[in-house]
Amino acid sequence: MSVYKIVEIVGTSEKSWDDAAAQAVARASQSLRDLRVAEVTKFDMTMKDGKVEHYRTRLSVSFKFDG
Repeated sequence: MSVYKIVEIVGTSEKSWDDAAAQAVARASQSLRDLRVAEVTKFDMTMKDGKVEHYRTRLSVSFKFDG
């Protein structure tokens, strides 16, 4: 039987929300083992002088829990 933990992460990108999500998953996979599911929970962006500065994507990701 397996047990999974769910954590919330936020990725950022100057390109798009999709890229922000991909950046978050790529980084999380460097330290979390056996990532299984990512659920997008929120999109937002930061702006400066009326222009989009960064796209931000918030995700809930699950990974295999040890211990």
